Amino acid sequence: MQLKEIPIAGIPYDQIKIAKVPATPEYCERPAELIPSTSRSVVINPNRTCMPLGAMWAVLGVKKAVPFVQGAQGCTTYVRYTFSRIFKEPAVIATASFHEDAAVFGGRRNLVEGIRNLVVRYWPELIGVVTTCSSEIIGDDMVSFIKMARANLRKEIGAEKADQIPIVLVNTPSFAGSHVEGYDRASRAFVETLATTRGEPNGKVNIIPGLLYPGDIREIKHLLRHMGIEAIVLFDISDTLDAPLEPPTSVPYWAPGGTEVEEIKDMANSLATFALQPHAGQAGARYLERKYGVRAVVGPPPVGVQGTDAFLKALREITGKPIPRSLLEERGRLVDSLADTLHHTMMKKVAVMGDPDIVLGVTRFVLEMGMEPVALAGGTASKTFVHDVEAILAEAGYEGEPPLIINGGDLFEFEEYLKKQSRLDLIIGNSRAVDISRELQVPLVRVGFPIYDRFGYQKRPIVGYRGGEMLLAEIVNSMLDYQYPDDRTQQL
Repeated sequence: MQLKEIPIAGIPYDQIKIAKVPATPEYCERPAELIPSTSRSVVINPNRTCMPLGAMWAVLGVKKAVPFVQGAQGCTTYVRYTFSRIFKEPAVIATASFHEDAAVFGGRRNLVEGIRNLVVRYWPELIGVVTTCSSEIIGDDMVSFIKMARANLRKEIGAEKADQIPIVLVNTPSFAGSHVEGYDRASRAFVETLATTRGEPNGKVNIIPGLLYPGDIREIKHLLRHMGIEAIVLFDISDTLDAPLEPPTSVPYWAPGGTEVEEIKDMANSLATFALQPHAGQAGARYLERKYGVRAVVGPPPVGVQGTDAFLKALREITGKPIPRSLLEERGRLVDSLADTLHHTMMKKVAVMGDPDIVLGVTRFVLEMGMEPVALAGGTASKTFVHDVEAILAEAGYEGEPPLIINGGDLFEFEEYLKKQSRLDLIIGNSRAVDISRELQVPLVRVGFPIYDRFGYQKRPIVGYRGGEMLLAEIVNSMLDYQYPDDRTQQL
């Protein structure tokens, strides 16, 4: 069998041979550095992180909730560090603190004692138990472990108090999937565990925002307020991970906001569920549709004119509420900004990377700006990503050279492809693209998760018409900064 050699980034190709994989007919004629990561035995510079992170993100969006990680301390420390870098807020995450004995005998004792300690010290209103690769590999029976933990709580604090604290299990083996799937699994686990009864219709809509930042969620709430629509926002991190600095009113301190447990229970009675990011939230929306007949509206991400139009039209159709003049004016301002800057954006070459839903939303927006996508890299493999990209290109009437679509690949593949392009004007993606931007000397516009090397991006929306205006301004100004560098410092 013919074998292909795979080089590694940063080391001359003729000096290292690190892995060999069968060369399938599809890739036999391609340069070795362009072999997709799915066909290689090594991943270089991954475009994603582990599944438990997405589940912990979700739990932190529930009022007075604490994620409890059934795994080692490092599984918690890394996520807390990541959230602190991005949101500049403390993230309360508990851990079962696995050591060698847990790897051999299982993590039952760690979970039972850990949940007991968490409750008596913090008295949370909900605990989200998040599994990791270690607990999944050793085969911890998490359902029975949680039953034992609850029985122990009843003995410690009494049955009445113990039963007031829901425990939601989210299975997230971190050797599979990504943070996107972790969030998606959490969306189903929460509604399946808490939304167990169909009652009187509440006239509300459910919003599952996905891995959007606090500024994005506040912008979604802005759109809903102007339409006069009441909503239940599942995993509302807009105040929990972007909390105002005020004197503490309780010990221990809890950030204000977050989705209340009673609201999640009421989601079965809503008119519809909007999963704004199809890959991160669809599972919860589909479950409510199958179980209770609550209509699921999955995507598209409300980025740019068409994406926001689709969201508002669906809201109008389901609730019967008209789209007010105030939102039409916001739309007009975005369209006016697009017209004002078309000479800066038309036919500019752009590459987009990040989570698949961010890539899809941003791709639709850059096509509205007249830009030409060169490469589109979704970090989480998806059965629908390639089809969705092709549909967006067809819908926009795009007639340029088809972009490279990387479905779940790594950033080494993304970078090597961009190096071979005759021209590239812009990269849009998260902070993991910084080194690629510097190497290619191309401006980077930061969107999506994670952004850890700049301040304030978690507060700046990219969704809605106003978020589109902000993103458009950043795109145009970033290209202008590179095209016309400020030379005032040289004149001083």
